[in-house]
Amino acid sequence: MTPNPLQIQVQPEGPPKVLKKFRLTNVRIVSQAFFFAAFILAVWATWTSRLGGYPVSRFLEMDPLVGLSTALATGYVYRFLGWGLILLGVTLVFGRVFCNWMCPYGTLHQFIGWLVNIRKHPDRWKSNYYKPIYFLKYTILTVFLIMAAFGSLQIGLLDPICLMYRSLATAVAPASDMLVGILGNKVDWVGIDPGLLDPLLFAPGSQNRVFVGSFWIGLFLASLVGMNLVIPRFFCRVLCPLGALLGVLSRYSLFRINRDVHKCTDCNLCLTRCEGASDPQGALRLSECFGCMNCIDDCPEDALSFTMIGQDKKQVVPGPELGRRRLVFSGVAGLLAYPFIKNDGVNTNENYSADLIRPPGSVEESDFLSKCIKCDQCINACPTNVLQPATMDEAGFEGLWTPVMNFNIGHCQLKCTLCSEVCPTGAIRKITVEEKLGKGDYAEIGAISLGTAFFDRGRCLPHAMEIPCVVCEEVCPTSPKAIQTVDVEAKNVFGEIVMLNKPFMVPDLCIGCGICQTECPVTDSRAVYVTPVGETRSEERRLLLNKRNQAEA
Repeated sequence: MTPNPLQIQVQPEGPPKVLKKFRLTNVRIVSQAFFFAAFILAVWATWTSRLGGYPVSRFLEMDPLVGLSTALATGYVYRFLGWGLILLGVTLVFGRVFCNWMCPYGTLHQFIGWLVNIRKHPDRWKSNYYKPIYFLKYTILTVFLIMAAFGSLQIGLLDPICLMYRSLATAVAPASDMLVGILGNKVDWVGIDPGLLDPLLFAPGSQNRVFVGSFWIGLFLASLVGMNLVIPRFFCRVLCPLGALLGVLSRYSLFRINRDVHKCTDCNLCLTRCEGASDPQGALRLSECFGCMNCIDDCPEDALSFTMIGQDKKQVVPGPELGRRRLVFSGVAGLLAYPFIKNDGVNTNENYSADLIRPPGSVEESDFLSKCIKCDQCINACPTNVLQPATMDEAGFEGLWTPVMNFNIGHCQLKCTLCSEVCPTGAIRKITVEEKLGKGDYAEIGAISLGTAFFDRGRCLPHAMEIPCVVCEEVCPTSPKAIQTVDVEAKNVFGEIVMLNKPFMVPDLCIGCGICQTECPVTDSRAVYVTPVGETRSEERRLLLNKRNQAEA
C-alpha cells in the first residue's frame, strides 16, 4: 500500500542546532574600534581648517593622570580636566577596563600583539603569567607623582594618551601627509584630480611640514610597539603610569572576573589570550586585569564570569604587591629625579637657551613646566609649522618635547591664537586676538611679546656687504614698524654708488613674531634673529626698563 504523501513526516537532518555562545570580546572589539577612530578623528580635526570649536582635547582632558599630576604641580584642576572623574568612576565600577576597551594606545598594542603572535599554546601560557617586572609601572607612577608635587610635570613622557598624540602629530601625520602628496603626484599623471585625496591629509596645504626630532619620537613609538615581540602588551604591563593608577583604584571595583573553582578543570586555556597577565587561572590579580573578557570566552567549562554577585574573595589578589622596600625605593627615586633634571641650568629664569621661545599666551617658564604635558597638540594645530618639539639643547631633559618656536621654519601669524585654544592644561592660557595684539581693552597693557629681534651686522647684507636689502623692514607687521631703516649712500662691491636702507631694531615695538628671521635672505645663519629676552611672560627677562606709552605708539 502506497503511503499518502500528506502523512509522511519529514525528519530533521542531524542534531538540533544550538545557538552560538555570546562572545563578550566582540562587544569589546567594537568599543576599541570606536574609541580608536574617535582619537584619530580628534588628531585629524585639530588642523586649523577643521578645528571649528570641536572638543579635540577631550581624550587628554579625560585622562585622570593628567588631572591628578597637574593638580599636584599647580594646586588646582584646570578647566575641563574634571572630565577625568568619569574615567575614575568607570574604573571604580568595572575595574581597569579603560586599558582594553577605550585606550587607543592599548588598542594599537593589542592589534600589533595579535598580528605578530605566532606562539603555540604552552608558550602563550608562559608569556601570559604574571612577572615581577610588571611592578615597574607602579614605580614609574610614584616617581612621576613625586616630581609633579615638586612642580616638575613629566607624566607626558609615558602617559599613553599624551605619548600617542605626540607621536601621531609630529611623526606619523607628517609622514602620512608626505606619502599622500607623493600619491597625489602619481594620480595627477594619469589625469585624476589629486584634490580627491585631501580628506586623507592631516594638514591640507602643508604636506611638507617638518618637526625637529620627529625621527626620535617615531623611533620611541616603534620601539615600544616592537617590544610586543618580546613581552605581549609590554608597555601596558610594564611601563604605563596611567594603567598603574587605574590598577591601584581597580581594587575597589564592584565588578571583576570571578572563577568558580568547582567548575574549573585547571586546563589553563584562560591564559591563552590574557591581555593583562592577571593570572585568571589562579588568584586573579585585580590590579592587572584589563577586563578584556578573553578568558571568559576561552573557558570551555563556563567557570569564569564577570560579575558583582557571588564573588569568591579567596580567588583574588585585590591590589598590587606594594612591598615596603619597593615603596621606599620608588620614593627615593622620585626625590632624586627632581633635582637631577632641575640642576642642568637650562630652564632657570636667569639662564635659559636663546632658542627657548614659547608660544603666545604661555605662562612663566617654571609655571609652564608644571603644566605642559608634552602632548604637542598645539604643535599640530599651528598653521605655519613654527611650533616645534623642544630638544634637550633648547630646554634640557625637563622641557624635552615641549613646544618652542623655530623661526627658521616659520613665523607666528599675527592674528592666530589656535595653540591657546587647544591646550588642555593651561600651559598656554587661552587668549584672544585683541589680547595678543594689545587692542581694545588691552591697549594700555600692550601686545604680547614673544621676545626681541636682533641684527647680526656681520651677516646683514646692507651692513656687511653694502648690498641693498629691505626684506625684514617690509615684512615687519607691527605699526609703527619695529624694524626701521637709515638711508646711507655708499659704494657697493662693484664700485657703484647706491642708496642703502640699513635696518635697525626698535626693541619696544618688537613683538618677536619672527617673520623677519623667517624671510631673511641669508638663509644658513640668519642676519636677523629672535631671542626670548624681553618676552611679556617674564619680568626677569625684561630688555628695557621703560616702554613708550602704548596710546602714543
